[in-house]
Amino acid sequence: MTRVIIICEGETEREFCNKILFPHFIKREISLQAPLIKKSRGGITNWESLKKDIINYLKDENIYVTTLIDYYGIQSKHHFPQWDDAENEPDKNIRMQILEQGMKNDIDDSVRFRFLPYIQLHEFESLLFIDINTFYLNFTKKDIIGIAELQSIFDKHSNPEMINDGNETSPSHRLSRIISGYDKIVYGNILAEAIGLERIRSKCPGFNRWINNIENLNS
Repeated sequence: MTRVIIICEGETEREFCNKILFPHFIKREISLQAPLIKKSRGGITNWESLKKDIINYLKDENIYVTTLIDYYGIQSKHHFPQWDDAENEPDKNIRMQILEQGMKNDIDDSVRFRFLPYIQLHEFESLLFIDINTFYLNFTKKDIIGIAELQSIFDKHSNPEMINDGNETSPSHRLSRIISGYDKIVYGNILAEAIGLERIRSKCPGFNRWINNIENLNS
């Protein structure tokens, strides 16, 4: 059994790992654990603190380590490697790859091959904008108080990962406006379970690349 630690930015991501990713990978003889970033216990932290967690987990030579953190919220003050190079790259998919490669390069080369960095563009909640019917099937008309905005999002974003990182236009902020009483952890996983992992992978290329990388550990 291959063992993988997914260091999660928050409880929402951890619930997603436990409920959606764990059953998928255990069938492939890959066992997951999903701890939170130790310093913050929820929310992004600076690279040095995250790196400390990564190195500690990598001390077990039988473990692979990856991350599930949002690009939204990371700022220059967090001192992620190659931050300036990444911010100068207009293509955001390439930008994520620059940041991830910077993280990987900053880990000692003796254990680097067991580290698979991943940053979700722009937020975990991007993955929930896959099928508008999922919203209609899982919430009442009374719950969906932003139907016009919901329709507009699907009209404008064929790739959910490109829903942007503005303070009011990030995926999580949009969900808070669209669904009455939106709870990130509970409602996020209701939507994720209803959508299903394969449909999320089919519309989110960055996320799919990450899942493929984990699957390939056993190939």
